Amino acid sequence: MKRGASRPVLTGALLCALAGCAAPPPGRQDAGPTLSQGDFRETGHPADPVRRGGTLRVSAAADTGTLDLHAISHTNAQWLGRLIFDNLIYLDDQGRPAPWLAQSWDISPDGLTYTFHLRPGVTFSDGAPFDAEAVRVNLEHMRDPATKSPLAAAYIAPYERGRVIDRYTFEARLRTPYAPFLNVLAQSWLAMISPRQIREAPQTIGSRPIGSGPFVVESYRRQQGIVLKRRPDYDWSPDFIGHRGPAYVDRIAVDFVPEGLIRYAALASGQYDLTIDAPPQNAAAIRADSRLVLDNRVRTGIASRAVNFNVERAPFNDIRVRQALAFAVERGGIAHANGFGEFQPKTDFLASNTAAYDPVAAGLLRQDVPRANRLLDEAGWTGRDAQGYRTRNGQRLGAEILVTEAASLSSVIVALQADARRIGFDLGIVQLTLPMLTKWRMANDYQALAGGVWHTNTPDALYINYDSGEIASKQRIGQNVSRLRDPEIDRWLQAARESQDPAERRRLYALAQRRLVWLAPGIPLYENHSITAHRRALHGILYDTSHNTPVLTGTWLERRS
Repeated sequence: MKRGASRPVLTGALLCALAGCAAPPPGRQDAGPTLSQGDFRETGHPADPVRRGGTLRVSAAADTGTLDLHAISHTNAQWLGRLIFDNLIYLDDQGRPAPWLAQSWDISPDGLTYTFHLRPGVTFSDGAPFDAEAVRVNLEHMRDPATKSPLAAAYIAPYERGRVIDRYTFEARLRTPYAPFLNVLAQSWLAMISPRQIREAPQTIGSRPIGSGPFVVESYRRQQGIVLKRRPDYDWSPDFIGHRGPAYVDRIAVDFVPEGLIRYAALASGQYDLTIDAPPQNAAAIRADSRLVLDNRVRTGIASRAVNFNVERAPFNDIRVRQALAFAVERGGIAHANGFGEFQPKTDFLASNTAAYDPVAAGLLRQDVPRANRLLDEAGWTGRDAQGYRTRNGQRLGAEILVTEAASLSSVIVALQADARRIGFDLGIVQLTLPMLTKWRMANDYQALAGGVWHTNTPDALYINYDSGEIASKQRIGQNVSRLRDPEIDRWLQAARESQDPAERRRLYALAQRRLVWLAPGIPLYENHSITAHRRALHGILYDTSHNTPVLTGTWLERRS
């Protein structure tokens, strides 16, 4: 492999014993309490009347880097977006599109034209009206190359043009039918920003965005925190909030606290009312504390993967090698070591609470070391060197997996390395800066990348991650990092996008899921969990169906002593 620079390679049996000590304790084989998609449950709500006022104190693990949600793909945009902005649509408790800023919509028989009938009387916090022109300006901002959108632009890629029919009627014309269109419009990354700000001061969106949501940005200090103040004239929340009018709390103060133990300790001590990223290693302690509530949910979309193989580069251009590594991994132990009993092991590629999930695909990649060894024998890797690694024609079987320098050598990577060694595969770990990793990824100069997740509220996540048109190029940063080019996958996922028949979409997505398990473009590991914790003195928390993250519009605080 040609290299643009030398790589610090971390090899061998680095803490291999971790894989052997990762077995779940007796009686605890699966995840902790995990609520399904569509649960708008309100946690900890007593019979006492709502109390207005006060400051809700929140900790989160990481800053988004910008508050222009059209320009990022950061996880924290999901819950922050619900505070500052509104969307055209939300998903109801069954995951179905429901009215928000759009009161209703019509879809043409050919699936190419969506006509949105908008809610009148909505304004942005700068006084600009929400109307059809605002929708048009926002969609253009999402796909404007200057926005450099890694997510919103891809989600509306089939959108061709918009037309203002009258003040509160907007027509969206698509190039091809796109069944996920309404779903993606419900996600925070596609929220509505003031058209006045987009036109006159787009450079200010990142630090002081103007939305139509229940809170207004009072201050934003990057890598430190955000203070939001209640908007007193807000009166158009979606139905699932359960009340009209302004939010109950006066302010929300968010601090970015990277250290998990500190987030837990500060919550337990009363410094914070809510932590967005509750550390799983402290989950048992949180559950044991009568003052605290833990909430563990599975995010829809693509589950967490241990590794993504580059199927165009040796040795992973051989499907038998990919399958062998997938069969070698002991997911239960890794999930327990990293999730402390909170993570649910996963052997297929679509989250189990995502629409059109196919349970037939589950379990097909369970650990099977004898089968892994047979596959490598069939592939011709029958020799062994002095270190016990497999060889073929004098060449050792191995590859490098790239990780960012910000990612510690977690037990996931170390255990994966140990499991690979057991079947004679030499897995090297290479740490890079994020810019360098991105450079090599775009140049197709890698054998494997450390795994990740892809959250979205539609099974179209499969298209985003595995359609050949989503491979990175000079024109775009695609998400198909496995560089999978499979005609059947492409055909099924494109047909699912275009189909107006729910039953047909389920059939097509099922076919794609089963084939992906066989193709093994990566190693699914465990579900993508969203774990939050709050004090019982905080009431009225709801969980958004699109993201399974907290919605704080209706939260309120007991009086502090």
